[in-house]
Amino acid sequence: MKEGLMEYRCVQCGFQVKTLFVQYSPGNIRLMKCEKCKAVADEYIECELMIVLIDLILHKPKAYRHLLYNVLNQQGTYFQGLLWKLLFGFLVLDAYRSLLVKRHDEKWGMSMSISSYFWLYRKILVDVFLGNFMFLCCFLLAIRKLLKTSAQFFRLGKLLLAVLISSYFKILLVAMMVWEFPPSVIYIIDLLVLSSNTVALKVITESDMNPCVGACFIAHAVKFCTTQAF
Repeated sequence: MKEGLMEYRCVQCGFQVKTLFVQYSPGNIRLMKCEKCKAVADEYIECELMIVLIDLILHKPKAYRHLLYNVLNQQGTYFQGLLWKLLFGFLVLDAYRSLLVKRHDEKWGMSMSISSYFWLYRKILVDVFLGNFMFLCCFLLAIRKLLKTSAQFFRLGKLLLAVLISSYFKILLVAMMVWEFPPSVIYIIDLLVLSSNTVALKVITESDMNPCVGACFIAHAVKFCTTQAF
């Protein structure tokens, strides 16, 4: 990690720190403490990746601070490429979710004509792009109204990254390619994504939990209604 390029944060209290560790020799480091809370600034540096993943699943804010502030660098040259890759993966998983919903709502059969497949995939594309457009618009508007802050251009990348990263529960949809699950599982995954988005928004904006819950709920509700309507 190069110093001066990243906005490091203490994972415990969110206070900005200059550096996370001092390296004396390869494999010999000393973790730095936060000047505010006096705790180790980022304990995850010495943890296995599995520990970080478990804490993310448990919705621990300190795990999100570690990932969004101390690992992913918005000023890095790779940031734009990472953002596009995450966006592509997000849209693909969203399209697959829409496909699963329509597969359960509309009884598929081998007798479906080419025109039926065409209209089906057309509806999926409308769901994905229109639904996410409405989600983003309502999300930014709700942040401005409920959190009393605006998503300036320099923070828009952080907000988008937080939403994409915290939507990792969508990966569970891949399991539905192999095993048969009831349609209710899709909506359970949606709720997990909603809760994860809320924690990520709280970490990025340093706001209270209740406004973050409201902003994420409104955005997801509008997206759901939009996809159902069309």
